[in-house]
Amino acid sequence: MRHQPVHLEPAVWPATPDGPLARLFGLCNPEQARSFAPEKRSVRIHGHSTTIRLEQAFWTVLDEMAREEGVTASALIARIHDHCLVTNDRNLASCLRVVCLKYINLGH
Repeated sequence: MRHQPVHLEPAVWPATPDGPLARLFGLCNPEQARSFAPEKRSVRIHGHSTTIRLEQAFWTVLDEMAREEGVTASALIARIHDHCLVTNDRNLASCLRVVCLKYINLGH
């Protein structure tokens, strides 16, 4: 059985004009909307160069975390990489996103 894609008309989505989805998507100015756009950055982790693709919003959080730790973003990502390996998470981009969310949830 094939599922047909669901098409949502802007008039019916989001359902509540003052709900969280409306605040996140409908009320964004162009600069805020760019935070949803993916961005690739090259980083060095223990001497190896790699490219990581994250949405701009996550790069902003990682840059803030790096400033707070007094290290470069690459050094911070290397530290996070090592912690992710300990928890058996081999998907670095996913691990970085979760770390960013946890950082924000801690009130930063």
